[in-house]
Amino acid sequence: MFSYIWPIALVIICNTVYQVCAKSVPVEINPLASLTVTYLVATIMSGLLYVWLGESVDFLGEYRKLNWAPFVLGAVIVGLEAGWIYAYKAGWPVSTGFIVQSSVLAAALLLVGYWLYQEPLAWNKIVGVAICLIGLVVINYR
Repeated sequence: MFSYIWPIALVIICNTVYQVCAKSVPVEINPLASLTVTYLVATIMSGLLYVWLGESVDFLGEYRKLNWAPFVLGAVIVGLEAGWIYAYKAGWPVSTGFIVQSSVLAAALLLVGYWLYQEPLAWNKIVGVAICLIGLVVINYR
């Protein structure tokens, strides 16, 4: 059970700290300049964790196993992080912005799961997404 729960707990904790950090980036700095420091730290941490937790330290051997996904993921992560920083600079509240993003993302991933991975479109998933989208109307009602 622990091996099932700890990754989600890590995502929740890190995502919470991530949102606080993204909202705390100084308004005066260009978000992309800030991200260069972010990725320098991420590169160093990834390398250290690879050496510390890895069974072997064969960077070249590992890099030979790469496909397109890490390259696209790198580009997408820059867009994701820059998008959050720009959203917070534009005035999105940390609570509302994340709820809007998560609700629309849930709907999009329901379709992606269905089309790309043949995951079933169960009635409870569709109702859940509908409730999320109704929630968007409610939290944005003024």
